[in-house]
Amino acid sequence: MWLELQIFGFRALWSPFYFLFVFGLALAYFYLTGPGRKKGEERPNAAQQFMFYSGLILLYIVKGSPVDLMGHIMFTAHMTQMALYYLLFPILIIRGIPAWIWEWVFKQKIVRPVLKLLTKPLISLILFNGLFSLYHMPVIFDYAKSSETAHAVITTVILITAFCMWISIFPPLENMDALSPIMKIGFIFANGVLITPACGLIIFAGSPLYATYSEAGSWLQAMSLCVPANVLSDLSASLSGPAYFTPMPLIEDQQLGGIIMKVTQEIIFGSVIAYIFFSWFNRERDTIDPLPGELSSET
Repeated sequence: MWLELQIFGFRALWSPFYFLFVFGLALAYFYLTGPGRKKGEERPNAAQQFMFYSGLILLYIVKGSPVDLMGHIMFTAHMTQMALYYLLFPILIIRGIPAWIWEWVFKQKIVRPVLKLLTKPLISLILFNGLFSLYHMPVIFDYAKSSETAHAVITTVILITAFCMWISIFPPLENMDALSPIMKIGFIFANGVLITPACGLIIFAGSPLYATYSEAGSWLQAMSLCVPANVLSDLSASLSGPAYFTPMPLIEDQQLGGIIMKVTQEIIFGSVIAYIFFSWFNRERDTIDPLPGELSSET
């Protein structure tokens, strides 16, 4: 497939403008947390810097590298992209930004009431999973893929709700830590349950659901989101759909995409649950009162 993708050119494959955008975010983070920070504002530690820069690398991989182009050709690549974009990327960014930046964000009068509402655990849980499921309804999905503006708005809104959802698990500020460890574990289980119907619809569908991948006209329209118009117009006469790039039948590609989404979600959620549990266990172990024998030996 890699050789076939070369026909779209460097710009479509590597999105140089998106790379500059991500690189700009990295420079802004470096300046704000380094030379540009004010007195009393702590520099993020090595772990925070690693997570933030790793998040930016992941962002470019899923939205700027050939993975993004492949996501318009294979549904499997699209679902891999969605899983990493919504379930892993926000965690890295939330954990990588120092608390004083979050304090500044939540103090802004315009966004404060909105964020205060959207980061409530129940609301964020319903919003993210509801919007994610709605996005993958065939009518909405095909519409989003037919318009660059609609696609950008819809995917960005879902990303915002994903951030709000993960803030319930990884609160950037101490006063936002409203859930106990056991409630956080239950919250993640609820996420897994609510996202299952969307994956199930895709996995067990008996026919291709999305015109974006099955109809030549809709597919070319979707490809225009990431391929320059002049390149696509030159190739449109010789391209009729994803079959040119992959021998995998559409229905199998669709089912595999749903499976990848579900499996990736389980891996990420399982890892987060393990992190919460062992952090909780270690914290409780450190606060356990010493045994009487230990007390007498100390005296």
